[in-house]
Amino acid sequence: MKKHDQDFMKRQNRLTVFQIIKNEQPISRAVIAKQTGMSPTTVSRIVSELTEEGYVHETEEQASAGRGRKSSLIRLLDTAVISIGVELDRHQANIGFIDVQGNVLCSGSFSRSSDETADVTVTRIAETIEELIAECDIDRRRVVGIGVGLPGIIDVDAGIVNFSVQLGWKNVGLAQRLKELTGLQAVVDNELKVKALAEQLKGSAYGSNRTVLLGFGNGVGSALILEGEIYRGVTNSAGEIGHTTVDPEGMMCDCGKAGCLQTYINIPSLLSEASKIKPVRTIEELFAERRAGTRWASYLIDRALAYMAITINNVVSMYNPDSVILSGEFLDKFPEVYEEITDLCYSQYIWEPLQDSFSIVRSELHEHGVIIGSGLVAQDRYFQLN
Repeated sequence: MKKHDQDFMKRQNRLTVFQIIKNEQPISRAVIAKQTGMSPTTVSRIVSELTEEGYVHETEEQASAGRGRKSSLIRLLDTAVISIGVELDRHQANIGFIDVQGNVLCSGSFSRSSDETADVTVTRIAETIEELIAECDIDRRRVVGIGVGLPGIIDVDAGIVNFSVQLGWKNVGLAQRLKELTGLQAVVDNELKVKALAEQLKGSAYGSNRTVLLGFGNGVGSALILEGEIYRGVTNSAGEIGHTTVDPEGMMCDCGKAGCLQTYINIPSLLSEASKIKPVRTIEELFAERRAGTRWASYLIDRALAYMAITINNVVSMYNPDSVILSGEFLDKFPEVYEEITDLCYSQYIWEPLQDSFSIVRSELHEHGVIIGSGLVAQDRYFQLN
């Protein structure tokens, strides 16, 4: 075997052992060896390396049944590794420091204009990171990397934003620019994919084998988790359901096509339609009009909820998941629509043979889902490289 292949296998084995400790701690070396098929010698070497580097520690603990002699069990030091998770959207950037368990240690955000250039946004991210390190007394030596989740088509390996309609970015070398400004390795991915990863590890999708996460907000998208892995497609664009065509004679989408699904659901389209009748600046104002009984506002929102239910039916019919997670600004700001969407699904839109085959749940991580997921992706990248 070539040295390159040997080094790759060592890094993969190290990452595998680290993930098992993280997910199943406290755990013994013998159990790790049994689960991975690695030799006890290999497992002991990796655990010793992780201990020396300050990532794990061993304790003498009683067996779970409370009988027999104490065993040497391995646990993670939660703050041994800290990563930075970043969520970028049309109007805001959210930044958080994440420990190995996916806990948010501290966070901050800043507003951005829709026409703000990529370089300005990345510079502001770097500045905010420095401010948070000082404000939250973060141990800089433990910070191992940055993960960024944003809407669009991403070349994950190269760290390039190929295309983002919401941000107006094309061919932006985001990972490299962040590394230049911060000195930290960076990884970039689609925001719903990293959010789905977070839900899989510690949220609504925990224990699920086949989950679809749907995001309804400034855009419309989805992510599919199969056996604990995110399905990406050939170019990492799997899940761009918002740009499926529902009416070729319909409204124009930001992407340049007519009748995209998201033009009937996303917040910018709803505000644009509402403003033809009355100046409406925010989605909160539109919902206020609906609550006041305004007919046109009720029509726009009711139509959007119907298309959300149709979207759920379509992904359930295509992928046959065991659960569908609803997430995004719509659900975060107006949790009451969850019941309306669910009622629409089961009363009108879900194909009858599939009605009892899955559950519809809300995101448990809400506004922190993307920063948690992107932060955990950055940690995985770090352990693959070291």
